Amino acid sequence: MVTRVATVAFQGIEAVPVDVQVQIAPGMPAFLLVGLPDKAVRESGERVRAALVASGLGLPPKRITINLAPADLPKEGSHYDLPIALALMAALGAIPQDGLDNFLALGELGLDGRLAHVGGILPAAIAAQSQGRGIICPAESGPEAAWAGEEIDIVAAGSLLALVNHLTGHQLQARPRPGRKPDTAGTMPDLADVRGQALARRALEVAASGGHNLLMIGPPGAGKSMLASRLPSILPPLEARELLDVSMIQSIAGELAGGALSDRRPFRAPHHSASMAALVGGGLKVRPGEASLAHNGVLFLDELPEFAPSVLDSLRQPLESGETVIARANARIAYPSRFQLVAAMNPCKCGLAGTPGHVCKRGAACAADYQARISGPLLDRIDIRVDLPAVSASDMIAPSAPAESSASVARRVAAARERQRDRYADAGHPEITTNAAAGAALIEKLVTPDRESQALLLQAAERFNLSARAYHRVLKVASTLADLAGSDKVARPHIAEALSYRLNFGAA
Repeated sequence: MVTRVATVAFQGIEAVPVDVQVQIAPGMPAFLLVGLPDKAVRESGERVRAALVASGLGLPPKRITINLAPADLPKEGSHYDLPIALALMAALGAIPQDGLDNFLALGELGLDGRLAHVGGILPAAIAAQSQGRGIICPAESGPEAAWAGEEIDIVAAGSLLALVNHLTGHQLQARPRPGRKPDTAGTMPDLADVRGQALARRALEVAASGGHNLLMIGPPGAGKSMLASRLPSILPPLEARELLDVSMIQSIAGELAGGALSDRRPFRAPHHSASMAALVGGGLKVRPGEASLAHNGVLFLDELPEFAPSVLDSLRQPLESGETVIARANARIAYPSRFQLVAAMNPCKCGLAGTPGHVCKRGAACAADYQARISGPLLDRIDIRVDLPAVSASDMIAPSAPAESSASVARRVAAARERQRDRYADAGHPEITTNAAAGAALIEKLVTPDRESQALLLQAAERFNLSARAYHRVLKVASTLADLAGSDKVARPHIAEALSYRLNFGAA
C-alpha cells in the first residue's frame, strides 16, 4: 500500500505540485529517499525519524521507500520534512489517510517533534487554494498562510503531536488570523528634516510621482543618502495586487517575520560590496536578489561607482523588462523586479570636485575617470540626474523657514499617480500605474506635446544626440510633470524641465 501527501516545490515564486509517496514493504530494513532530493531533503530522513520517536511512534524494521514525484524535478529545502512524516504516519495507521487527501503540507521538523517556519508559505497557500485544498503548516507560519483567503482551511500546529491530535479529532487547532505589521507612516524619516536642496527635493518628488529612476551627485555630506531614505515617506502605499506580489517574493526569501505583511513599499539598500547573485538573484538554490526584493519599491545604490561594473550592468535587463531571468543548465527562473532605481555618488574619487575653494591635483581627469566606472547603457536608463551642492556648517546653523513635510509632498504624489492610473486604465492598460512603467508605443500614443514643445524636443534630440530610449524617457518625465501640475497636456515648460534633468548625461 502506498500513502500520499501533497506538497510543493518552488520555481521562482511559482509553487509546483509535488506528490510525496511512501511505501513500507517487507525486506531488509532501509530508508530510501528518491526523486532528485538535495542534501537538505536527504537529511530529512534523520529529522523525521527522531521527531516520530519523540512523538511516541517508531519506524518498523522494514524497507521504507519515499518517492518525491515528479522524479525529474529537483527538490530542495527543509519543507519536505512535514509531508514525509505525515505520509509515514498514515502508512503506519497513526493518522487516517483520508484526513490528508484534501491538504497540502510543508514545514521543517525539529528532533523533538516541533514544527519550524519555512519560506514560501504564502505561494504554497495560494497554490493550495487554487487546487481546492487546505494547508498544513507550522504554527509560526499560520498568519502568513491566512493571507491566501478566508475560505482556505488552515491547520497550523506547533508540534507533530499537536498536529496528530487535530487530525484524529482529539484537540482541534484554532484557525490563524492574517498578520499585519503596524503602520510605520508616522515613524519614517521626514522630508522636513532636509535643509535647503530645493532642486533635489523637486527631483525626488518628480521621481516618486512617476516611478522614475534617479541619480544624485554631490560631495560628501550634501544629503544624498538623507534624501533617498525619505523617498518611502512620500510614496503611496501598496495596492492589493502589488502587496501580494511583494509578499510572495518576501515569503520565498524567508523575510516575512511572523507572517506579518505591510503595505509600505520595499526599500532595499545593499552595500557596494554586493555580488551579482546578491543583487539580481541566483546562487546554488537560485534565491531572489535585492532587485526582486525591491519589486514595487525602491532599490537604493549608494556610492554607485564603487559597485563592480559587471554587477551594475546586470541591472540593465530588469530595469528594462521589469523581471530578472536567471538561467541555469537545469532551470530557468524568473522573478518580478519592477523597481525604482535611486542612486547616489560623489562627483569624483576625492568627492570634492566642483566644490568652491577646492582644487583637485588631478584636475578634471579625477571626475572623468570616476564617473566613467558607470556604463553608458546603464546611465541611459536613468531618467533624472540632479547635482547637489555642498552644505556648510553655517547653512545648518543659520535660521531658516521650516521645510515642507513628507505628508504634504505625499498628497501631491498621490494625486499625480491617480491621474496616471486613470489615464492608462482608460486606454485599456489597468496593469500600468506609473508613467515609468509604460511602453514606448503607449507613451507616443498618449503623450502628444503641442507644436512648440515638439520643436524644443526635436532641437534637443538633434543637438545632444538623444537615443530613442532617452527620447521616450524624456516624454515620460514630461508627462509626470504635467500630472503634478494638474495639466491634461504636456506643454513646453514640462519638456524643458524634463530635458534639464536628462541633459546632465552628456550625450545620453
